Amino acid sequence: MDSDRELVNRVRAALAAAGDPERAAGQQRYMRSVMPFHGLTSAELTRTVRSVYAEHRLTERARWEATVRALWDEAGHREERYAAIALAGHRHYRPWQDPDALELYRHLVVTGAWWDYVDDVATHRVAPILAAHRDAVTPVMASWARDDHMWLRRTAVLSQLNHKGDTDVALLEDVVRANLLDSRHGREFFVRKAVGWALREYAKTDPEWVRGLLATLDDRLSPLSRREATKHLAASGSGGS
Repeated sequence: MDSDRELVNRVRAALAAAGDPERAAGQQRYMRSVMPFHGLTSAELTRTVRSVYAEHRLTERARWEATVRALWDEAGHREERYAAIALAGHRHYRPWQDPDALELYRHLVVTGAWWDYVDDVATHRVAPILAAHRDAVTPVMASWARDDHMWLRRTAVLSQLNHKGDTDVALLEDVVRANLLDSRHGREFFVRKAVGWALREYAKTDPEWVRGLLATLDDRLSPLSRREATKHLAASGSGGS
């Protein structure tokens, strides 16, 4: 099915009109982006796309997905890809946040291949689907954690970042062990950082479990990952807090 060209064009026009060229240059340098920015702040972008999406609702799943892909694949400015992620997760399309949406999110991760896109998709699009459909999605995350593509691995590691007490610790341990120093991308900064980040967040819920896992990993866990993982453990102490 074709994308909704009216919605795509309205989003592009609204983003361009709200931009700040002076800010855009700094954003592009900071993000090391080949693609230029319009120069919107995060709050401005949210307000801009929210008003457009509230007025223009898509009623067919195939058209929703095609429109997300059009905004993403045809983007001339980075904010258009942020808008695509926002459209993907808009409350109108909550019923379509299911395992079938993972192929779309895989596409965004693989073609985006940078932390600003990937972390948003991992924590705000993939993570809720995993939480709601564990039986179907857990094997997918285990597979992504071993994929040749580094950013799919990061997505899998971060896929339970906000799950707290609902975290599947078997999956967490699996994706961590699949991305230690001796793994395919285990020495990449963004993989090492993700491993430490995931463990640090879960340590807020179950510090003893994280301590136990860290004790078994020895020098297969990078110093960076270990530093990240233990940031909150010293404060919790043996008695917890």
